Amino acid sequence: MAVNTLETAALFESKLDLIAVQDATTGWMDANSGQIKYTGGAEVKIPKMSLQGLADYDRENGYTTGGVVFEYETKTMTQDRARRFVLDAMDTDETNFVVNAGSVMSNFQREYIIPEIDAYRISSVVSQAIAAKKAGMVEYGYNPSDTNVSALRKIKAGISAVQSNGYNGALIIQASPEFILELEIELSGRLSVVDFSKGGVNTKVPAVDGVPVISTPANRMYSAITIYDGKTKGQENGGYKKGDSGKDVNFIVCAATSPVAVTKQDKMRIFDPETYQNANAWALDYRRFHDLWIPDNKLDSIYASIKDAE
Repeated sequence: MAVNTLETAALFESKLDLIAVQDATTGWMDANSGQIKYTGGAEVKIPKMSLQGLADYDRENGYTTGGVVFEYETKTMTQDRARRFVLDAMDTDETNFVVNAGSVMSNFQREYIIPEIDAYRISSVVSQAIAAKKAGMVEYGYNPSDTNVSALRKIKAGISAVQSNGYNGALIIQASPEFILELEIELSGRLSVVDFSKGGVNTKVPAVDGVPVISTPANRMYSAITIYDGKTKGQENGGYKKGDSGKDVNFIVCAATSPVAVTKQDKMRIFDPETYQNANAWALDYRRFHDLWIPDNKLDSIYASIKDAE
């Protein structure tokens, strides 16, 4: 049975986009991109609304008219990442192409793309918080393994810092496994759990004061990363590493509505062995755009605890 490459590519695109949101620990950030316009390529249009505050009511003239400005701001996703995978025709005939290609793309997404998206987003959030220099919103030099310092007190201080800036809505915490371990030891089974939804999947996660704590692998919790281009000598394997100036992050506390994250797979291309000219093989072209933005007026909604000294 012949493979319909157009339908198969469309199926892969849909499934891989869903996996990207569900499996990424930062997948909750995609919820803020619901009103973004995307028609392909690297550009997105982000809605912006400007209002005015309350005015006095005049008993003679009534209401003071306020202005509402609604416009779209065009942003370009800076992360344009891609790979081509080649499956030998002798190993992959038409009957098992979908199975083999699906396995390759799913593993690639989970092992390489999702960790990179998470690491990029964490480093972007933290680096923007550092650059903003909001008083009391970045702490350096806290080691979770220091038994003389309360992990619970540290995380409560982060929550308090964000709430003190007027963010009383939903908050979310991303934390390293080392920090969560110390928190669990300190609370000794008394750490509460809450329901947490991401990409349509509901899970239970630990919580402090009702704020969900999302465990994030330590190799994604950096203040800065270096992204490999896949071509330069020493970078052939692609992916990312901790940046030369990067610091280890214990946790971040963030208003749920602040980061605007977008990840979009560009139109996937599949070439059958008769079409692909470089080898007797199937070729799969994978390309993903992604980025994250935080509005200037919400930079005080992020608290970052950094393990290393400033």
